[in-house]
Amino acid sequence: MTPELRQLRYFVAVADATSFTRAAAGLHIAQQSLSQQITALERTLGARLFDRDARGARLTAVGRLFLPEARAVLARAEEAVATLGRAVRGEIGDVRLVFLATTANYLLPPVVRAARERFPELAVTTAEASIAELVDGLREGRFDLAFTRPPLVGGLTSRTLLTEEVCAVLPAEHPLAGRASLKLADLADEPWVLTPRAAWEPWHRSYDDDFAAAGFTPRVVQRAATVQGLLGLVAAGVGVTRLARSSHSLRRTGVAFVPLDGDFARTELVWVPGNDNPAVRTITDVAVELAAATDLTQAG
Repeated sequence: MTPELRQLRYFVAVADATSFTRAAAGLHIAQQSLSQQITALERTLGARLFDRDARGARLTAVGRLFLPEARAVLARAEEAVATLGRAVRGEIGDVRLVFLATTANYLLPPVVRAARERFPELAVTTAEASIAELVDGLREGRFDLAFTRPPLVGGLTSRTLLTEEVCAVLPAEHPLAGRASLKLADLADEPWVLTPRAAWEPWHRSYDDDFAAAGFTPRVVQRAATVQGLLGLVAAGVGVTRLARSSHSLRRTGVAFVPLDGDFARTELVWVPGNDNPAVRTITDVAVELAAATDLTQAG
């Protein structure tokens, strides 16, 4: 039978005090209870640990050998409890982050850097994914937390991290490129380049609603799977598109970003309800704090 940690603590207390009376006072228990626990410990171990006499309690030879082992067990137990506390607080462990490709450029560096500086024993692994891969990975448990545009699907919990302007993206020499702002309806007669509908149907249904509210159906002349691809097509003069302002960091030449009146994009932290990884809260807190203190769309 294995001794209880409580019995080991009592044993060490008596050994340090060399007295059952003083040890009981320090432990705030009755001397009789302490004596009974030490006797039970000796019975469990099959060895006498103390010589008891009128002068107090002296360790036997076996007791002297056992004392450092008991101290080591108690110290290791305290370390285990402390480690558990840090894990519960999300200070250690691991967290698997996934970033939408269009947010990774500006969100990943400051958030991951800050998390590693503040919590060096928290292992942060990252992956870049399309919106479909991101949602599937969260639902299947391959990722803990995502930084993404709103997925517009159920079964996920989200928190808005930041909101930014949505812009019309035009070739640099386009007649409207010098405008301070535009309405979506101003682009009704333009050729458009967009992502494939199959990339994420919920987003395209939202786009359809926006275009319908502006009074037109866009004439889509070409599609590209990535933001970089869309920017390249716009720079080449193939058409116009519509992107969050932060996408400008992916291409500085050949395109003009003009804000669209009343049009904004949100970046959200998204996770599956019931995820019990405490590090999700840690990363969320770091990201929210950074978002409140700085413009993360300019922080990469």
